[in-house]
Amino acid sequence: MSATLTEQVKRIARESGADIVGIGSMDRFEGAPKEHDARYIFPEAKSIVGLGFRVQRGALRGIEEGTLFYPYPAMGYASINEVYAPMVIREVSCFLEDQHWEAVPIRNFGGTGIHSDFDGELGADSQYGRSVPDARPVREGYPAPDVYLHFRMAAYICGMGEIGFSNVFLTPEFGPRQRFAFLITDAELEPDPVMEPGTLCDKCMRCVAECPGALTAKESVKVQVAGKEIEMSKLDPWYCAFAYASGLRELNPFLPEDAFDEIPDGRLIMDGKKKPSKAEAMKIWGILGKYYRKPGGYNAAMCGGRGCVRACMLHLEEQGKMSNTFHTKFRIRKPWWRQENAAE
Repeated sequence: MSATLTEQVKRIARESGADIVGIGSMDRFEGAPKEHDARYIFPEAKSIVGLGFRVQRGALRGIEEGTLFYPYPAMGYASINEVYAPMVIREVSCFLEDQHWEAVPIRNFGGTGIHSDFDGELGADSQYGRSVPDARPVREGYPAPDVYLHFRMAAYICGMGEIGFSNVFLTPEFGPRQRFAFLITDAELEPDPVMEPGTLCDKCMRCVAECPGALTAKESVKVQVAGKEIEMSKLDPWYCAFAYASGLRELNPFLPEDAFDEIPDGRLIMDGKKKPSKAEAMKIWGILGKYYRKPGGYNAAMCGGRGCVRACMLHLEEQGKMSNTFHTKFRIRKPWWRQENAAE
Protein backbone atom coordinates (compact mmCIF):
# COMPACT_ATOMS: atom_id res chain seq x y z
CA MET A 1 0.00 0.00 0.00
CA SER A 2 1.49 3.33 -1.06
CA ALA A 3 1.99 6.08 1.52
CA THR A 4 -0.48 8.92 1.49
CA LEU A 5 0.71 12.44 0.66
CA THR A 6 0.36 13.36 4.35
CA GLU A 7 2.62 10.46 5.36
CA GLN A 8 5.12 11.41 2.67
CA VAL A 9 5.26 15.03 3.81
CA LYS A 10 5.88 14.00 7.41
CA ARG A 11 8.54 11.49 6.37
CA ILE A 12 10.37 14.01 4.18
CA ALA A 13 10.25 16.60 6.96
CA ARG A 14 11.72 14.22 9.53
CA GLU A 15 14.33 12.83 7.17
CA SER A 16 15.36 16.39 6.32
CA GLY A 17 15.90 17.23 9.99
CA ALA A 18 12.65 18.33 11.67
CA ASP A 19 12.24 16.96 15.19
CA ILE A 20 8.47 17.55 15.28
CA VAL A 21 5.94 17.68 12.44
CA GLY A 22 2.32 18.71 12.74
CA ILE A 23 -0.42 19.56 10.26
CA GLY A 24 -3.44 21.80 10.61
CA SER A 25 -6.33 22.76 8.37
CA MET A 26 -6.53 26.40 7.33
CA ASP A 27 -10.08 26.80 8.66
CA ARG A 28 -8.59 26.69 12.17
CA PHE A 29 -7.45 30.29 11.62
CA GLU A 30 -11.09 31.38 11.84
CA GLY A 31 -11.30 34.19 14.41
CA ALA A 32 -7.61 35.08 14.26
CA PRO A 33 -6.65 38.76 13.83
CA LYS A 34 -6.38 39.53 10.12
CA GLU A 35 -2.71 40.50 10.44
CA HIS A 36 -1.99 36.95 11.70
CA ASP A 37 -4.41 35.01 9.48
CA ALA A 38 -2.40 32.92 7.01
CA ARG A 39 -5.43 32.54 4.76
CA TYR A 40 -4.75 36.04 3.49
CA ILE A 41 -1.26 34.97 2.42
CA PHE A 42 -2.55 32.13 0.22
CA PRO A 43 -6.38 32.10 0.02
CA GLU A 44 -6.41 28.76 -1.83
CA ALA A 45 -4.32 27.01 0.82
CA LYS A 46 -5.93 23.99 2.46
CA SER A 47 -3.24 22.98 4.96
CA ILE A 48 -0.49 24.37 7.16
CA VAL A 49 2.54 22.21 7.98
CA GLY A 50 4.45 22.97 11.17
CA LEU A 51 8.07 21.94 11.68
CA GLY A 52 9.64 21.96 15.14
CA PHE A 53 13.37 22.03 15.87
CA ARG A 54 14.69 21.22 19.30
CA VAL A 55 16.73 23.67 21.33
CA GLN A 56 19.31 21.39 22.90
CA ARG A 57 19.14 21.31 26.68
CA GLY A 58 22.91 21.73 26.72
CA ALA A 59 22.57 25.15 25.05
CA LEU A 60 21.11 26.33 28.38
CA ARG A 61 23.81 24.75 30.55
CA GLY A 62 26.24 27.68 30.58
CA ILE A 63 23.51 30.15 31.58
CA GLU A 64 22.33 27.80 34.31
CA GLU A 65 25.91 27.64 35.65
CA GLY A 66 26.64 31.33 35.03
CA THR A 67 29.76 30.60 33.00
CA LEU A 68 28.91 30.64 29.26
CA PHE A 69 26.14 32.78 27.82
CA TYR A 70 26.36 32.73 24.02
CA PRO A 71 25.38 29.12 23.05
CA TYR A 72 21.67 29.65 23.76
CA PRO A 73 21.14 32.65 21.44
CA ALA A 74 23.73 31.39 18.93
CA MET A 75 22.69 27.73 18.78
CA GLY A 76 19.16 27.90 20.20
CA TYR A 77 18.09 30.84 18.05
CA ALA A 78 20.46 31.94 15.28
CA SER A 79 21.60 28.58 13.94
CA ILE A 80 18.07 27.16 13.91
CA ASN A 81 16.32 30.23 12.53
CA GLU A 82 18.97 31.32 10.04
CA VAL A 83 20.57 28.07 8.87
CA TYR A 84 18.96 24.78 9.82
CA ALA A 85 15.20 25.37 9.64
CA PRO A 86 15.27 27.20 6.26
CA MET A 87 17.09 24.24 4.69
CA VAL A 88 14.51 21.77 6.02
CA ILE A 89 11.50 23.82 5.04
CA ARG A 90 12.97 24.24 1.56
CA GLU A 91 13.21 20.45 1.19
CA VAL A 92 9.58 19.95 2.21
CA SER A 93 8.37 22.80 0.00
CA CYS A 94 10.29 21.46 -3.00
CA PHE A 95 8.84 17.99 -2.40
CA LEU A 96 5.31 19.42 -2.53
CA GLU A 97 6.17 21.38 -5.68
CA ASP A 98 7.40 18.14 -7.26
CA GLN A 99 3.94 16.72 -6.50
CA HIS A 100 2.46 19.76 -8.31
CA TRP A 101 1.26 21.53 -5.14
CA GLU A 102 2.24 25.08 -4.24
CA ALA A 103 3.91 25.63 -0.85
CA VAL A 104 4.67 28.98 0.82
CA PRO A 105 7.72 28.61 3.11
CA ILE A 106 7.58 30.73 6.27
CA ARG A 107 10.69 30.86 8.41
CA ASN A 108 11.29 32.45 11.79
CA PHE A 109 13.17 35.61 10.93
CA GLY A 110 14.19 36.26 14.51
CA GLY A 111 13.28 39.89 15.07
CA THR A 112 10.38 42.29 14.94
CA GLY A 113 12.14 44.75 12.67
CA ILE A 114 12.11 48.53 12.99
CA HIS A 115 8.43 48.94 12.16
CA SER A 116 6.93 46.44 14.57
CA ASP A 117 5.83 46.72 18.16
CA PHE A 118 5.08 44.52 21.15
CA ASP A 119 1.36 44.10 21.58
CA GLY A 120 -1.59 41.99 20.55
CA GLU A 121 -3.88 39.55 22.28
CA LEU A 122 -1.30 36.82 22.45
CA GLY A 123 1.46 38.99 23.92
CA ALA A 124 4.93 39.62 22.58
CA ASP A 125 6.31 37.46 19.81
CA SER A 126 9.86 38.40 18.96
CA GLN A 127 9.52 37.11 15.43
CA TYR A 128 6.02 38.20 14.55
CA GLY A 129 5.65 41.92 14.45
CA ARG A 130 2.86 44.06 13.13
CA SER A 131 2.33 45.38 9.64
CA VAL A 132 4.49 48.28 8.54
CA PRO A 133 2.62 51.37 9.85
CA ASP A 134 2.46 53.14 6.49
CA ALA A 135 1.49 50.08 4.45
CA ARG A 136 -1.94 49.99 2.86
CA PRO A 137 -4.21 47.06 2.00
CA VAL A 138 -4.09 46.20 -1.69
CA ARG A 139 -7.56 44.61 -1.79
CA GLU A 140 -10.79 45.50 -0.05
CA GLY A 141 -11.21 43.48 3.13
CA TYR A 142 -7.55 42.46 3.27
CA PRO A 143 -5.07 43.41 5.99
CA ALA A 144 -2.12 45.61 5.08
CA PRO A 145 1.13 43.79 4.28
CA ASP A 146 3.07 42.15 5.70
CA VAL A 147 0.78 39.51 7.20
CA TYR A 148 2.90 37.80 9.84
CA LEU A 149 2.08 34.27 10.87
CA HIS A 150 1.80 34.10 14.66
CA PHE A 151 4.02 31.10 15.35
CA ARG A 152 2.55 30.01 18.69
CA MET A 153 -0.96 30.21 17.27
CA ALA A 154 0.15 28.30 14.17
CA ALA A 155 1.92 25.60 16.19
CA TYR A 156 -1.26 25.07 18.20
CA ILE A 157 -3.32 24.89 15.02
CA CYS A 158 -0.92 22.20 13.77
CA GLY A 159 -1.53 20.09 16.88
CA MET A 160 2.09 20.29 18.03
CA GLY A 161 1.37 21.10 21.68
CA GLU A 162 -0.13 23.94 23.69
CA ILE A 163 0.59 27.53 24.74
CA GLY A 164 1.53 27.49 28.41
CA PHE A 165 0.57 30.02 31.09
CA SER A 166 4.09 31.37 30.58
CA ASN A 167 3.12 32.45 27.01
CA VAL A 168 5.72 29.96 25.72
CA PHE A 169 4.72 27.09 23.45
CA LEU A 170 5.07 23.62 25.00
CA THR A 171 5.37 20.29 23.20
CA PRO A 172 5.22 16.76 24.62
CA GLU A 173 8.64 16.12 23.14
CA PHE A 174 10.72 19.05 24.42
CA GLY A 175 8.46 21.15 26.63
CA PRO A 176 9.46 24.80 26.02
CA ARG A 177 12.62 23.96 24.04
CA GLN A 178 11.97 24.36 20.31
CA ARG A 179 11.77 26.81 17.42
CA PHE A 180 9.32 26.55 14.54
CA ALA A 181 9.01 27.01 10.79
CA PHE A 182 5.89 26.57 8.66
CA LEU A 183 4.58 26.23 5.15
CA ILE A 184 1.08 26.67 3.81
CA THR A 185 -0.04 24.65 0.82
CA ASP A 186 -3.03 24.03 -1.42
CA ALA A 187 -2.52 20.30 -0.90
CA GLU A 188 -5.27 18.94 1.32
CA LEU A 189 -3.42 17.04 4.04
CA GLU A 190 -4.84 15.14 7.00
CA PRO A 191 -4.80 17.48 10.04
CA ASP A 192 -3.55 16.44 13.47
CA PRO A 193 -5.88 16.97 16.45
CA VAL A 194 -5.26 20.08 18.56
CA MET A 195 -4.16 19.49 22.14
CA GLU A 196 -6.57 20.11 24.96
CA PRO A 197 -5.35 23.11 27.03
CA GLY A 198 -3.95 21.95 30.36
CA THR A 199 -2.48 18.71 29.02
CA LEU A 200 1.09 19.90 29.63
CA CYS A 201 0.70 23.16 31.58
CA ASP A 202 -0.89 22.63 35.00
CA LYS A 203 -0.45 26.31 35.99
CA CYS A 204 2.09 25.43 38.68
CA MET A 205 3.29 29.08 38.50
CA ARG A 206 6.97 28.19 38.64
CA CYS A 207 7.39 30.24 35.48
CA VAL A 208 6.02 33.27 37.34
CA ALA A 209 8.07 32.56 40.47
CA GLU A 210 11.40 32.49 38.61
CA CYS A 211 10.64 35.12 35.95
CA PRO A 212 12.48 38.41 36.66
CA GLY A 213 9.14 40.24 36.61
CA ALA A 214 7.55 40.05 33.16
CA LEU A 215 5.00 37.37 34.12
CA THR A 216 2.28 37.64 36.75
CA ALA A 217 -0.13 35.21 38.41
CA LYS A 218 -2.55 38.05 39.21
CA GLU A 219 -3.69 38.88 35.67
CA SER A 220 -4.27 36.62 32.71
CA VAL A 221 -5.39 36.85 29.10
CA LYS A 222 -7.81 34.39 27.50
CA VAL A 223 -7.95 33.81 23.76
CA GLN A 224 -9.75 31.43 21.41
CA VAL A 225 -7.55 29.43 19.03
CA ALA A 226 -8.88 26.58 16.89
CA GLY A 227 -12.03 26.48 18.97
CA LYS A 228 -10.17 26.12 22.29
CA GLU A 229 -9.81 28.69 25.08
CA ILE A 230 -6.23 29.35 26.12
CA GLU A 231 -5.29 31.26 29.27
CA MET A 232 -1.90 32.93 29.68
CA SER A 233 -0.25 35.28 32.10
CA LYS A 234 -0.60 38.92 31.11
CA LEU A 235 2.94 39.43 29.88
CA ASP A 236 4.83 42.71 30.25
CA PRO A 237 6.64 42.43 26.89
CA TRP A 238 8.95 45.41 27.29
CA TYR A 239 10.17 44.23 30.67
CA CYS A 240 10.55 40.73 29.24
CA ALA A 241 12.81 42.04 26.48
CA PHE A 242 14.72 44.26 28.92
CA ALA A 243 15.35 41.42 31.39
CA TYR A 244 16.15 38.90 28.68
CA ALA A 245 18.89 41.08 27.19
CA SER A 246 19.63 41.72 30.29
CA GLY A 247 19.55 45.10 31.97
CA LEU A 248 19.31 43.44 35.38
CA ARG A 249 22.56 43.00 37.27
CA GLU A 250 21.03 39.95 38.94
CA LEU A 251 21.08 38.18 35.56
CA ASN A 252 24.07 39.78 33.85
CA PRO A 253 27.54 39.16 35.32
CA PHE A 254 29.10 41.32 32.59
CA LEU A 255 27.30 44.47 33.73
CA PRO A 256 29.33 46.97 35.84
CA GLU A 257 27.56 48.98 38.54
CA ASP A 258 27.95 52.25 36.66
CA ALA A 259 26.63 50.96 33.29
CA PHE A 260 23.41 52.99 33.41
CA ASP A 261 24.65 56.08 35.24
CA GLU A 262 23.66 58.24 32.26
CA ILE A 263 20.01 57.17 32.72
CA PRO A 264 17.98 58.72 35.56
CA ASP A 265 17.28 56.02 38.15
CA GLY A 266 19.61 53.76 36.17
CA ARG A 267 20.86 51.94 39.25
CA LEU A 268 17.34 51.37 40.51
CA ILE A 269 16.44 49.87 37.12
CA MET A 270 19.57 47.72 37.14
CA ASP A 271 18.76 46.39 40.61
CA GLY A 272 15.15 45.56 39.66
CA LYS A 273 13.69 48.22 41.95
CA LYS A 274 12.12 50.23 39.12
CA LYS A 275 10.71 49.02 35.81
CA PRO A 276 12.06 50.89 32.79
CA SER A 277 9.74 52.70 30.41
CA LYS A 278 9.77 51.72 26.74
CA ALA A 279 12.11 54.65 25.99
CA GLU A 280 14.43 53.71 28.86
CA ALA A 281 14.46 50.05 27.79
CA MET A 282 15.43 50.97 24.23
CA LYS A 283 18.23 53.20 25.48
CA ILE A 284 19.47 50.44 27.77
CA TRP A 285 19.58 47.97 24.86
CA GLY A 286 21.99 50.32 23.13
CA ILE A 287 24.20 50.41 26.21
CA LEU A 288 24.14 46.64 26.75
CA GLY A 289 25.91 46.07 23.43
CA LYS A 290 29.03 47.63 24.91
CA TYR A 291 29.36 44.84 27.44
CA TYR A 292 28.39 41.72 25.49
CA ARG A 293 28.26 41.27 21.72
CA LYS A 294 25.19 39.87 20.00
CA PRO A 295 25.81 36.16 19.32
CA GLY A 296 25.00 35.40 15.70
CA GLY A 297 23.28 38.77 15.37
CA TYR A 298 20.75 37.92 18.11
CA ASN A 299 20.36 39.69 21.43
CA ALA A 300 22.41 38.17 24.20
CA ALA A 301 20.19 35.88 26.29
CA MET A 302 21.34 36.66 29.81
CA CYS A 303 17.96 35.66 31.25
CA GLY A 304 18.01 32.38 29.36
CA GLY A 305 14.27 32.03 29.91
CA ARG A 306 14.85 31.63 33.64
CA GLY A 307 11.14 31.26 34.37
CA CYS A 308 9.35 30.62 31.09
CA VAL A 309 11.86 28.06 29.78
CA ARG A 310 14.13 26.65 32.49
CA ALA A 311 11.71 26.61 35.44
CA CYS A 312 8.98 25.24 33.20
CA MET A 313 11.32 22.59 31.81
CA LEU A 314 12.31 21.53 35.34
CA HIS A 315 8.66 21.10 36.30
CA LEU A 316 7.78 19.14 33.15
CA GLU A 317 10.79 16.88 33.70
CA GLU A 318 9.66 16.23 37.27
CA GLN A 319 6.15 15.46 36.00
CA GLY A 320 7.46 13.09 33.34
CA LYS A 321 5.62 15.02 30.63
CA MET A 322 8.45 15.22 28.06
CA SER A 323 9.58 12.33 25.89
CA ASN A 324 13.07 13.86 25.52
CA THR A 325 14.60 12.58 28.76
CA PHE A 326 18.11 12.55 30.25
CA HIS A 327 20.25 10.46 32.59
CA THR A 328 20.88 13.48 34.83
CA LYS A 329 18.70 16.29 36.18
CA PHE A 330 19.10 19.74 34.65
CA ARG A 331 19.36 21.68 37.92
CA ILE A 332 22.14 19.85 39.69
CA ARG A 333 23.19 22.54 42.18
CA LYS A 334 21.86 25.75 43.70
CA PRO A 335 21.51 28.37 40.95
CA TRP A 336 24.26 30.98 40.91
CA TRP A 337 21.87 33.95 41.03
CA ARG A 338 20.37 32.66 44.26
CA GLN A 339 23.82 32.33 45.77
CA GLU A 340 24.69 35.89 44.75
CA ASN A 341 21.47 37.27 46.22
CA ALA A 342 22.07 35.36 49.46
CA ALA A 343 25.57 36.85 49.67
CA GLU A 344 24.14 40.36 49.41
